[in-house]
Amino acid sequence: MKRFFAEDMRRALLQVKETLGPDAVIMSNKKVNGGVEIVAAIDGDAESPAAPQPAPTPAPETESTPANSLAEILARQAESQASPSQPQQAYSEPEPQVTTSANDEPSWQEPEPDNHIPDYVGGGSASEIAELKSQIKGIQNLLQHQLSGLMKQEIEREEPMRALLVKRLMTMGISERIADQIACFIPEGDDIEDSWEQALQLLEGQLNTTHDDILTRGGAVALVGPTGVGKTTTIAKLAARYAQRHGSDSVALITTDTFRIGASEQLKVYGRIIGCPVKIANDAKELADAMLSLRDKRLILIDTAGMGQRDKRLSEQLGQILQNKRLRIRPYLVLSATAQTQVLNDTVKQFKTLPLAGCIFTKLDECLSLGESISVAIEQGLAVGYLTHGQQVPEDIRVADEHYMVTEAERLYDKSICSNVSDMPKSSWQAVQ
Repeated sequence: MKRFFAEDMRRALLQVKETLGPDAVIMSNKKVNGGVEIVAAIDGDAESPAAPQPAPTPAPETESTPANSLAEILARQAESQASPSQPQQAYSEPEPQVTTSANDEPSWQEPEPDNHIPDYVGGGSASEIAELKSQIKGIQNLLQHQLSGLMKQEIEREEPMRALLVKRLMTMGISERIADQIACFIPEGDDIEDSWEQALQLLEGQLNTTHDDILTRGGAVALVGPTGVGKTTTIAKLAARYAQRHGSDSVALITTDTFRIGASEQLKVYGRIIGCPVKIANDAKELADAMLSLRDKRLILIDTAGMGQRDKRLSEQLGQILQNKRLRIRPYLVLSATAQTQVLNDTVKQFKTLPLAGCIFTKLDECLSLGESISVAIEQGLAVGYLTHGQQVPEDIRVADEHYMVTEAERLYDKSICSNVSDMPKSSWQAVQ
């Protein structure tokens, strides 16, 4: 098994053919910095030339003669299972004709089918053939698993720095695809700490933020997202921050959450504390009327009902935001940093029917790892607007910053490593030290 690098796929394949021959098997291929990378393999035993054999003389076919196909193997199996004293069956399947092509590979021509389909073909029943296919599939899966392990071992042997960085980034919560892309840009042979710092800087470069878009630009902003992620509290924090900068008469709140008991009352309490008006909208028309009456406000924050990404009412609620033509609404998706990666990706997929202006990650004080949130933001192409880390209004919110997010993810990673070491028995801890 060998790895090849080239500027394009054609040159890489030529290298494979020249080095391993035309019988090489391509195990994997991917784009890397400066071109493509191909991993190819070949059976070493199959490469070695066989000893010259004397020219074959015509002889009757025996069991010792190698079979040329699966059909011939099954035919021989039928002959071996049949007793010599038993008469041959009245029906015998016509033998397929074999022709040899220019590259000495047998080409099978199936005989013309007749109207009779035998119950027993080639010595194998339907159940036996199905079992054989199942065994072949199992062998194929096993080989793929083993080859995957061999490829990882080869990377660890030939590119130990890359393998170490990928493992460390994945432990931090970064997805394998992003970790591998970042590690490809780090040269081998550098100091491990320098390489790690380079990897973190590259990770920062992959993140996008909105640069405090809501509080500096103003306008109409709606916070959308699933239940329990903290949309109402986040709206209160943003409104309070804006009131501190520009005055309470420059901001207004609207809630469309008429499903949850006490949701509108909670927002009204925040409005009284901040000193800004709060309106309730039950449908798209009431939302448009409320926004029209508040058109003199510099910032209008809209609190939507929390619904699961698979809730049938979700499309109706999102339609209320899209139908508004009087004032363009910028939707921000609110996500919990404690959610699983698959849940985050599924949520983003469902809410991407809206032209999302960015996202807000909440509950950073409760999460054990931030790498998953970073990976989702990068892979889904979402700019991060704000980060919340508690219930206090308006203190527990900050503008998203690429360096802070990566540094916080590294801090949580180091904390988990220290926690795991402290939980070890004393003998194991001394061995780690």
